[in-house]
Amino acid sequence: MKEIRTEITINASVEKVWDVLTNFDEYPYWNPFLKWLKGKAILGNKIRVRIAPPGANAMTFMPKVLKYEKNKEFRWLGHLFMPGLFDGEHIFELTDNGDGTTTFVQREQFNGILVPLFKKMLNVNTLQGFELMNKALKDRVENHLPIMQVNKKGRLFASLMI
Repeated sequence: MKEIRTEITINASVEKVWDVLTNFDEYPYWNPFLKWLKGKAILGNKIRVRIAPPGANAMTFMPKVLKYEKNKEFRWLGHLFMPGLFDGEHIFELTDNGDGTTTFVQREQFNGILVPLFKKMLNVNTLQGFELMNKALKDRVENHLPIMQVNKKGRLFASLMI
């Protein structure tokens, strides 16, 4: 097994962090690593995810949601081609630090016979992708950056997240 783990402290409540993290429609506007996530994040559902690690090819896959606990944890399990070759359990965890801040942990556990072949990519590109996403999430939450929305006429407009 191989694990990559990153964490960052965000100066906001777990509720605010969760709201941004789980607003998947907004990912294309701020998330440098997870370019988009489509589908309902409900236990047992398959979702579609597009990742773009820096310096590596982007990939689209269809993981299964293993856990979706509001304001606490979201995790999925994806496979490359078929189970057992290259499996990744991606985990987002939020911890309320009791002082108005949240610790955001992003980690992934990799298993399968092909994992050793991807070790360098995981240690460099994927790890950088996690770190970039963590920083972008922190910036988006702390700086109340605009949330892009589409109005009834199909026009894009920005509103502030408060």
